[in-house]
Amino acid sequence: MSVVLIFAEVQHDGQLRKAALHALTAGKTLAQALGTQLHAAVLAPQAGAVAEEIKAYGVDKVHALSNACFAHNLAEACAPALAQLAQSIGAAFVGGASTAAGRDILPRMAARLEAAMVSDIMALEVEEGKVVWTRPMWAGSVLAKVRVETPVQVFSVRATEFAPAQKTGEAGAVEAFVATLPEAFPSKVLSFTQLKSVRPELTEAKIVVSSGRGAKGDFSQVEALADCLGGAVGASRAACDAGWVPNDLQVGQTGKVVAPQLYIAAGISGAIQHLAGMKGSKIIVAINKDAQAPIFQVADYGLVADMHKALPELLQAFEALK
Repeated sequence: MSVVLIFAEVQHDGQLRKAALHALTAGKTLAQALGTQLHAAVLAPQAGAVAEEIKAYGVDKVHALSNACFAHNLAEACAPALAQLAQSIGAAFVGGASTAAGRDILPRMAARLEAAMVSDIMALEVEEGKVVWTRPMWAGSVLAKVRVETPVQVFSVRATEFAPAQKTGEAGAVEAFVATLPEAFPSKVLSFTQLKSVRPELTEAKIVVSSGRGAKGDFSQVEALADCLGGAVGASRAACDAGWVPNDLQVGQTGKVVAPQLYIAAGISGAIQHLAGMKGSKIIVAINKDAQAPIFQVADYGLVADMHKALPELLQAFEALK
């Protein structure tokens, strides 16, 4: 019986990354459609605690891989370890969340397994015993249905398209797995500095307030509105490239993909690369002084106005409601 194996990513602080729960949902959907088992892999310096947490999410078995070299999700260590685990359990499908670590580790593992890689899947279905993957192409303007013919298939999951896995009444088994790894790797982490914010994580926030060139280098009003709503701050690539905000706030094809309940785009024209990262939002509000801006084509609500005049008025109205 083939096995579906999901890489359950662990953060630098030793906690399970929330995106892993979305990947587990995709894995469970696939396992149920194929009538096979769902396994999870936890790689960390001490993987036992997270493995015990994962086993409650409808997983048949959790493999705990403990090694100090997994501390920062170093691809040179994680990829061969996952490949060895997949081969040992006969996994026909190996997946994980399309995070920075997932995009680094999973393709390397696929190369070791001589497996085809399907990235950023948004849906899956089984037709006549074959899995058909749905993934975006051309900055999200096209959705392609892909069928892979290699014996082992590797996939990454767009977390915004799958609901997070929920705890079930049954708990799977936890087993330790020891991978054969070299004593040293070609690269190593020299230092790690974590930037902490009182705002929610951009990819997990229910409300996102973003801006672009229209901010003219001043994101203070954007930040004030985001703080008032308890949301996160996002930005277009142009704003990040200009150095107005950090690169980790970039939303778009080459940035982060978000799907909040509310997305406010102020001073963003709506280039296709940016739309690829946010058009899955439940409600989109666009504020732009150019009535012909492409952002209005995907917006649920549009306001033709200068963001520097509109945002203070919105902030005042929301504060009054609070």
